[in-house]
Amino acid sequence: MTEKPLSPWLILLLAAMIATTPLAVDMYLPAMPAMAQDMSTHIGSVQQSLSIFLAAYGASMLLFGPLADALGRRPLALFGLSGFALASLALSQVDSIEWFLTWRTVQALSGAASSVVVPGIIRYLYREHTAKGMSYMSMIMMLAPLLAPAMGSAIMWLSSWHFIFIAQAIYAGLIIVFAWRFLPEIKAKDSSRRVNFLQGYRTVFAHHSARPLIITIMFSSFAFFCFLTAMPFIYIKYFGVSEQHFGILFGMNVMMLMLANFINSRVVSRLGSPRMLRIGLGIALISASLLCLFNYLNMSLWYTVLTVGPLMASLGLISTNTDAMIIMKFPDHSGTATAVTGTLRFGSGALAGPLLAWLYTGTALPFSLLMLGGVLGVLCCQIWIFVRRAQAAE
Repeated sequence: MTEKPLSPWLILLLAAMIATTPLAVDMYLPAMPAMAQDMSTHIGSVQQSLSIFLAAYGASMLLFGPLADALGRRPLALFGLSGFALASLALSQVDSIEWFLTWRTVQALSGAASSVVVPGIIRYLYREHTAKGMSYMSMIMMLAPLLAPAMGSAIMWLSSWHFIFIAQAIYAGLIIVFAWRFLPEIKAKDSSRRVNFLQGYRTVFAHHSARPLIITIMFSSFAFFCFLTAMPFIYIKYFGVSEQHFGILFGMNVMMLMLANFINSRVVSRLGSPRMLRIGLGIALISASLLCLFNYLNMSLWYTVLTVGPLMASLGLISTNTDAMIIMKFPDHSGTATAVTGTLRFGSGALAGPLLAWLYTGTALPFSLLMLGGVLGVLCCQIWIFVRRAQAAE
């Protein structure tokens, strides 16, 4: 089957829709100290809002995934974008940590509704070239985490943290306009079927070859969110960089993710997703091991920067190709499969904050050890796949 032609504007719209989540996660990172001061709370409470957001986002996908399969993707996307815009406006007006955490939960729920539909649309349009389509989408979507911390820092320089969430509301409002006009509707073959949550999840979890891939997503996401949660402390507090330089250093890592997706879009059709996943794993093992060594020896900032960059690129290769391999296994349950991987992805990501707090030593070593642990988990999943294939061959 040949690849279906796809308008680059549609890919841009899909990437912009799913980018609401990294904007919500990354844009307020430089503002955390100021937010804690304004709301008269400990910075740890503000940092925990990231874990609460990820947990709520992942859990709500369990609801919205089967709804996308049964009811269609366009109305769910519009509903989610509208809720995201309203929650962002509410966040700009809060003055207590309790209301902030409440509206962050609503923002996460709404973001999940608009994001869960995207992989299913890409799978329908790209078919066997889903990994290539996912790479295109991820490469564009990565502009959000690349720009978000710098945008947050710029807003903090010009005004207060409240305007960070006003900017998120304006962004969601613009996406609603374009989604209303251009987002296609893709329903299941039997569009009249009733929502059957248990049957969809039973289908996904009963697929033996998908299980190690789903667990791979958990480990790679855990490593990624360890980086995301720890970076404000590591760069700003431990290494003493300014909020503006933090945005630049964070952007360098996102550029590595974009580069990895660009390379993947060019070669995955020839090499295949399984091989690209293994290449990413090899790079991740080397980079994570060096990161632990450099932080154990208390070496300077640039050793951390030079090892985190390739590590983030390799995690991008692992995640994009694993996502594509999972979606390809469930043509009629892509929303449910996305819900499963999304829930486990953000659920495992939500563990990063508490574990980093528990292992806190005032140094960068705990975060690098946790990232190495996530990479070793991916290695175990690849060994699991190898052993299963060897047993099947016998």
